[in-house]
Amino acid sequence: MNTLKIDYKNIYYPPGGILMWIIIFLELITFGMALIAFVYYGHQEPEVFHLSRLQLNTTFGAINTVFLLTSGFFMATAVQQFKENNIAKSSFYFKLTMLGGFLFLILKSIEYYHKIESGISLETNMFFSFYWMLTAFHLIHVIMGMVILFWTNYGMTKKNSDTLTEDVEACAAFWHMCDLIWLLLFPILYLIF
Repeated sequence: MNTLKIDYKNIYYPPGGILMWIIIFLELITFGMALIAFVYYGHQEPEVFHLSRLQLNTTFGAINTVFLLTSGFFMATAVQQFKENNIAKSSFYFKLTMLGGFLFLILKSIEYYHKIESGISLETNMFFSFYWMLTAFHLIHVIMGMVILFWTNYGMTKKNSDTLTEDVEACAAFWHMCDLIWLLLFPILYLIF
């Protein structure tokens, strides 16, 4: 059903394989450059950035942080259960991971709705241009992650599954990247300026 033996000398060994890690590093570099630009422009217009930050719902941001961190824990547990060949438990934790992602999406949608109702858009000011671009780009990653989670869970639970440990680890690596990016976005957007 799954391969439990791992060849540590194989270049593809990093959880999810080397290609997944190249994608993750490129994504982190992209977000990192955007955050550096955000901080740079924040120093150019400190009052605008501070007043704009005060219009964000810090409680929503903190709750979404809990949703993603909890889902990250469930994802790690799903990988461990899969490695122990306990597919039913792994699938259960996959579903809890997806629930955390779904709750994140719902709360972020509510937050977006409030911003749109208040007339806050990409054109409002530089702070909100970054806010919309960074959070929407992250949201796309969460949606992609949920598709990957769903597809991997589906594949590993069907009869005669050919899902490998590396497949589950790749799924987990991508999901943890979403967690990490949010852990960078939340304090910089919601707390610092």
